[in-house]
Order: sequence, then C-alpha cells, then structure tokens
Amino acid sequence: MAQRPNAPQPCGAAKTQRTESEAAQHWTTTFLAALADTSNVAAAARRAKIDVSTAYHRRRHDHEFERQWQVALCEGYDNLELELLYRLRTGELKNAKRASRSFDNATAFRLLAAHRESAVRERARRDHVSSAEIRAAIDRKVDELRRRVMDAKAQRDAAALSGAILPKPQSAS
Repeated sequence: MAQRPNAPQPCGAAKTQRTESEAAQHWTTTFLAALADTSNVAAAARRAKIDVSTAYHRRRHDHEFERQWQVALCEGYDNLELELLYRLRTGELKNAKRASRSFDNATAFRLLAAHRESAVRERARRDHVSSAEIRAAIDRKVDELRRRVMDAKAQRDAAALSGAILPKPQSAS
C-alpha cells in the first residue's frame, strides 16, 4: 500500500535513511581517497570495507560518483608517475635487509601505458584542452622516462664492465 508523500514516517525510519546515507558517504570518501592513493579498485574497496561490486554498482548508477572515480584514478596515476620519476632521478636502494618492499619500474610503465587513454580523457576534461595535446604531453613524458631508464641501465652496465676489464692494482711487496 503506497503512503502519501507527507504522511508521517514510522518511528526511526528517517534515522535509518540518514544512517544509511551517512554510511554510504563514509565508504565513498574512504574509497575515493584510497583509489587516489593506490590506483587499485580492489585495494580501495578493502580499505573502505566494502565489496568491489558495491563500488562498481555505485559507479554504474551514480554519474557524480563515476566522475569522482575518474578524478581519483587520474590523481593516482599522476602520483605513480611522480614516484617513478623520483626513483629514476634518485635511484633505488637495493639493500634487501633494509628494504621493506620493492618497486617494479617495468610494471609501473605498463600500468601508466595501459591507463594512458583514461588519464588523457580526464585531464582534457579537467583542463579544457584537447585530448591530442594531453596525449602528446604524456607520450613525451613516457619517452623521457624510458630514455632515463635506458641511460641509467647503460651507466650501470658500463660501470660493471669497466670494473671487470680493469686489472686489479698490484700490491707493493
């Protein structure tokens, strides 16, 4: 039986709706922050204490949430790109005893390349520039990253090779 729009609600009904809305807002905020941090939907869902399907369902049915999702992913890829640039500029420590986790540069490149188009679209929408301009800028960045990785590898190889070729100094007896 349908209720009138202005009919009084049963005791606690408004509180239940408000509580559900607040809970949805809480997981949404947590999820989007984690998505920006990790660029990983499953990890973001775990941090928000929801099932991945809940996030995907909300994205399909809520256009504002879908927009926020894309912004968070774009931010996450920007962060990944900055982390990769930092590692390429400063190098990585390879001391296994002190390192608590490793960073796979090749995987980072693949991830950035795989999501290049979605990042291009989001940046173009956000910055009001053409996607071709954004794509060209990203291609330049990726090419520069590749060049730096190859240069660093060539330097390491050259250093290793020069150490192997040079004779050891003879001790004065």
